[in-house]
Amino acid sequence: MKFPARPWPTGLAEMPEPLVRRVLAGNPSAFSYTGTQTYLVGAGRDVAVIDPGPNNAEHIAALLAEIGDARVAAIMCTHTHRDHSPAAAPLAAATGAPVIGCGALVIDDDGPRSDASFDPTYAPDQVLGDGESVGGEGWTLTALATPGHTSNHLCFALDESGALFTGDHVMGWSTTVVSPPDGDMTAYLASLQLLQEREDRIYYPAHGPAVEKPRQLVRGMLGHRRQRENQILRHLGEGTGAIEAMVPQMYKGVDRELWGAAGRSVLAHLIDMEARGLVLRDGDTWRKAA
Repeated sequence: MKFPARPWPTGLAEMPEPLVRRVLAGNPSAFSYTGTQTYLVGAGRDVAVIDPGPNNAEHIAALLAEIGDARVAAIMCTHTHRDHSPAAAPLAAATGAPVIGCGALVIDDDGPRSDASFDPTYAPDQVLGDGESVGGEGWTLTALATPGHTSNHLCFALDESGALFTGDHVMGWSTTVVSPPDGDMTAYLASLQLLQEREDRIYYPAHGPAVEKPRQLVRGMLGHRRQRENQILRHLGEGTGAIEAMVPQMYKGVDRELWGAAGRSVLAHLIDMEARGLVLRDGDTWRKAA
């Protein structure tokens, strides 16, 4: 994995388009790239804050400085992993704004990354269903249910500009991890197909650069997942039935630090393929269905 050259714009507001400002949190990692990107939507008397990020005092201070005298109409979270939603509570306390967006979700997660455990502090004032909107002066954000990375994941469409805030569903630097038990490959692929059928102009992900050709990227992501599925079937056909034996062969060019996460996505593929009758489970190993 190659990071962009430093310095990164941590704590500084960038304006990719007139209604959108982006502030990078100081939480880089092998899984979050240069960090979580919080977006401020609106250029008038009120703004929305999308994915406030980790409960990091410097990041929250940077957000408050950029918000200035504007009223925060909504603090909106795409999902409740700890690199996305913990700043919602202190930001709400500082501004009086309601927390609106995905539903609360706290489960035991045996995945490989600590920053992706669920945020137990997240308490939304309003949960948005698919197609429901929040608005302010000159802007409207409409929720799009995109389960897969997590069961409660939402994207938010900025109706006035054709932009889509994609959280971790589609990222600008890597494919997302789909980690059971909550991560669901069947749902993830269906959510990707949903995006493929839309005509969004640009994606703003929580990690990595903006996606300027979104349908092309999603088409490639769907093809990538089909390739992974074919790899798994080939390995099963050759007698390799354990995930820990498949991963080093399937992810030879990937940093070993990421192999645990890769194994979770392989498991998600296998669960999806089991539901479709393509594979069978034998304890901790798998085999092709007859």
